[in-house]
Amino acid sequence: MSQKKPTFEENMQRLEQIVRAMERGEVPLEESLKLFQEGTELVRTCGKLLDEAQLQVKKIAVAEDGSPVEEPFDAEL
Repeated sequence: MSQKKPTFEENMQRLEQIVRAMERGEVPLEESLKLFQEGTELVRTCGKLLDEAQLQVKKIAVAEDGSPVEEPFDAEL
């Protein structure tokens, strides 16, 4: 049986757990390195998911005749 891919929200929750554990400073060095590596991968994964989502977002504008027009999302607005 294949495992389902974690959602963005699940990845963020795990990343928050890692940050809290490391901020407490009670994790041994070896475990801290493993957590850091896992956290780095989670950041990359979440960034990729956000980039993919941004590509799907469309801005609805109104044409001169009043009809709705889809335009690509412009992150620099």
